[in-house]
Formats: sequence, structure tokens, C-alpha cells
Amino acid sequence: MTAPANRRDIAGIIFDKDGTLFDFHTTWADWTRGLLGALAAEHATSPEILARAVDFDLPTGRFLPGSPLIGATNREGAELLAGAIPGADAGAIEEAIRLTSAAAPLAAAVPLAPFLTGLSARGLKIGLVTNDTEYGARAHLTSAGVLAHFDFIAGYDTGHGAKPEAGALLAFAQQMGLAPSRVVMVGDSTHDLIPGRAAGMHTLGVLTGIAKTADLTPYADDVLPDIGHIPGWLDA
Repeated sequence: MTAPANRRDIAGIIFDKDGTLFDFHTTWADWTRGLLGALAAEHATSPEILARAVDFDLPTGRFLPGSPLIGATNREGAELLAGAIPGADAGAIEEAIRLTSAAAPLAAAVPLAPFLTGLSARGLKIGLVTNDTEYGARAHLTSAGVLAHFDFIAGYDTGHGAKPEAGALLAFAQQMGLAPSRVVMVGDSTHDLIPGRAAGMHTLGVLTGIAKTADLTPYADDVLPDIGHIPGWLDA
């Protein structure tokens, strides 16, 4: 892939959703606890058994750093949980995840409307690429009041593949008429940054997810506390 151009030539920006636009723990801890409790009650099993299957700490309500749910698609998460429940239907669990996650309470990493308005004022095209469903992504952006700010939205089921594949990132560049070298991919995990590098894009890590600076640095041009520091990074 072509090496990224100077950051002053950036004309497009792609965001991950969970852990990037929205703080990961604050948004998903209570929802995950509720999901595990509901599945345990439905299938007469223990929430602790399900929590161990996905590396979720029930007493603290925190995802462990190695949790396979981090960066997973709904289908992948459903299959992990179904594997811990004898006779469970992964498809039914996937549908439960799709519907309940779309209504999860959101905790924005920064006030999103003014932040995104500022990026648009710079002439930047704005995209979202998530391993959530496109349905869930649109529901969350609508709930946050920022759906109209996005020129491109792709979930794992949109047709471009799931991260860490680079298909959706390249689809954004193509649809916006931009060389990948003029795009920056922003995310909180290596699942976001690895495809950004593979696509020949700039990559920015943020610390509003599970990963630490040391985890992201090998794959990121820079690591920022949160997305609110991006305008300063663009101007540096």
C-alpha cells in the first residue's frame, strides 16, 4: 500500500464506534451484565459460567484485557456464549444481542455534535466502521443525535467484511473518492489500527477502550487520550 501522505493532506476520517466515539466500559459494562443474567435465567445456567466464557469480571463489571468480546462481531460473541450453554442456538443469541445492544445507554467520549461539526467544517469526509451491525451503529448514532454527520457507515454485516480486514476502510476511501493515504483510521484497539495500516492509511489510537498505550503504539502513528485531541493532532 502507498505510505500515508502528510497529515495536512488528510481529507477523510474513519471512526470505530465502541471505545472510540463511546467510552467502552461506561457504555457496555451494565449491558453485558444484563445480557449474561438474562441468558443464564433463560437457559438455567450460571451467569459466572457465561462471564468466564467471555472474560468478563462480574463483581467489578469490567471486561478483562483479553476478553474475546473486544472487537468481536455479534455473531462471534453469540457463538462464544452458545458454546458455554449446552444446546443453545447461537442465532437466537445473536438476535438478542442485536436488539438489546441497539438500545444500550451510550456514554460519549466527548460531546459528539460539536466535535463532528468541527471536523466537517474542515472539509473532512466522516465515516464509521464497526464490528457491530449496521443496524446497531445507526441506532446508536441516531440516539446520540449525530447520524447526519456521517458520510459512510459500515457494520460487519454491510458487505465489506469485518475488522481486522481492511475492506470497509477501503470502501470508504473509494466511495469518498479519496486515496487511502489521505484518510486516517481512529480506534481503541488493534482490530482498528491493523486494517488501517494494511489499507495504507494514517492510524490513531485512543485510550477510551480497553487497550493501553503500549498495546496500540506498534500500530499507531500516535496514541491520544480521546478523540477530542484529534483537531490538535491535525494542526500539529
